Formats: sequence, C-alpha cells, structure tokens
Amino acid sequence: MSIPATMRALQQTSLDGPQDTRLITDAPVPSPGPGEVLIRVAAAGVNFADISRAHGTFLNGPRPPYLAGFEAAGEIVAVGDAVTGPRPGARVAGVGYGAFAEYMVLPSAVATPVPVGWSAEQALGLVVNWPTALAALRPLGRVAAGETVLVHAAAGATGQAAVTMAKHYGATVIATASPGKHEAVLALGADHVLDSRDDDLAAEVLRLTDGAGADVVLESAGGATFNASLTAAKPVTGRVVVYGVAGGEAAVTNWALVYRHQVHVIGLNIGVLSQAAPRIFGELTNELSALIAAGVLTPVRATTYDLADGPKALAELAARATVGKLALLP
Repeated sequence: MSIPATMRALQQTSLDGPQDTRLITDAPVPSPGPGEVLIRVAAAGVNFADISRAHGTFLNGPRPPYLAGFEAAGEIVAVGDAVTGPRPGARVAGVGYGAFAEYMVLPSAVATPVPVGWSAEQALGLVVNWPTALAALRPLGRVAAGETVLVHAAAGATGQAAVTMAKHYGATVIATASPGKHEAVLALGADHVLDSRDDDLAAEVLRLTDGAGADVVLESAGGATFNASLTAAKPVTGRVVVYGVAGGEAAVTNWALVYRHQVHVIGLNIGVLSQAAPRIFGELTNELSALIAAGVLTPVRATTYDLADGPKALAELAARATVGKLALLP
C-alpha cells in the first residue's frame, strides 16, 4: 500500500479557540516509531477536550501550531519496530496526537480492535467516552442497584453511555440536558430529565429523591453547575465523580466540604487512570467488552462532518448544539 508524503489535516494556529483551526494540505505524514502503528484515519472523534486544548486550558496540552484531534479509528498501514500486536490491515481505534488528519500514529498498546461489522465512526467512543462513563459509574462511583445517579450533559457521547450503563446496573437515572434534547435522553431509559439551565437543579434532584439526594453524580459540566452537583449529592455517602470542565472551572473549599457539602469528590481522567492504575483499567476494559458482547452497548450513531468542516463541528459542540458523538471524516 502506497503511503503519501503529505496529507490533509486540521492545524490549530493559536490558543484563542477552535475558530483558529485551519485546513492544511501539506502536513507531513508521520512515521511510526518503536512500538507505534500508523493508521489511515477513517473517522476522528470530536471531544470537549479538543476545545480545551484550542483554548490552552488542557493540562500539558500541545502548543500551536499543532495538528488537532486525539481520537481516531482506521486501518493500520504501517508498523514501527518492536510491534507485536496488530498488523497492517487491522482496523483499530485509539488515542494519540493529530487525529484530525488523513494519517495518525498510535501506540500499539492502546490500539483497540474495531468490532467486526462496525464502521469506523461507530467505533468512536470505545477508547474515550465509554471507558470514562464506566469508570465514573463502577470503580470510582461504586454504583449499586437501587441507587440514584445524576448524569449531567446526558445527551453527549459520554452522558448517553452513562445513562445506558446506569440503567443496566439497576440505578434510577436523573439526567440533565437542554430541553430540545430531552426526548433523546428519555429514549435511552432515563427516569427523569431536567433542564440543564435550570437555576434550581439541586432542588429538583432533592424533590425527586424525597430529600435524600443522589448517590452518584457524574459531573462534567463544571462552572455554576458544580455547586448544584455538590448540593444534590446525598450527604456523607454521596459520590461526585468529576471528569469534565465543559462549563469552566469551579472551586470547592475545605470549609465547604466540612460544613456545607459532606460528600466524596472524586477526580477522573481516563488517560491518567489507564497509566496509574493499569489493573483497574484492565478490569474496566474487560467489563466494557462484556457489555458490548451482551448488547448493552451498541454502535454509536455519530453525526459526521467532512474534515474541512471540523471548525464548524467544534463550534457546534462548544455551543451545546449537538447530540451524541461527533465524527470528522477525512
């Protein structure tokens, strides 16, 4: 298979946001190093982390100019030295650098096989959204049957997976989303859907739980919503798992945790979890595979955009105008 010297890609040219993402046609095609594989990208996932990187708020994020994107699925076309895993021709999904492009290098250790019969865009989420939702619910959130789970941003890719999984594990799900997305969230099985812009979110959660509060809160909103998440959690035993900052930063003080919000606050970054706790991540991967095999999790229905329309996709995601997974097609 012939591999070109250059390719189309989206380059982030500043830290002023995704409006400064530009399509270039002469980006060098990367070469796989030891332990790496080169894939021809068939679909790239669009995530809020891409927006954080474009604004320079992602911890240790790349400095411009850089090739944007980090999640992709495609076919392996070359392998570097010491690769003993997937070979050329295999279809994989994974996380690396420069996913918004025609070609991308992935560490072979994180190249996840695309399930037979799934398209590349359907496989997006296997390595980011679904593991994040499962980690928040199970090893960190310790959800149990009969408990109540509050899922913010429930219409997004991670939120949708969280609603589906929480129902599978026997929880009552209270979800938040903008009004135009409520029907989609209810179709996933959520028991209640609240307006994410409601100033009385915590009061509504307390009303729905007869004053008890939610056992587990999946907090990806941040900003003003963060305080509502703490207030909505059950005192003493409630777990608030924080895995996103889409609405901006939020502060919590030790005074507040002692006197106002006596809850467990748990931080989650799926990349850190996979590296710092490989045993837990391995168990997570096995559980995820079992959920897929049992049909609990089914291929995503991504909204697709041409690679050149990447800035539009990022803008619509930032404006909360999208539902589910977004994918760029090179």
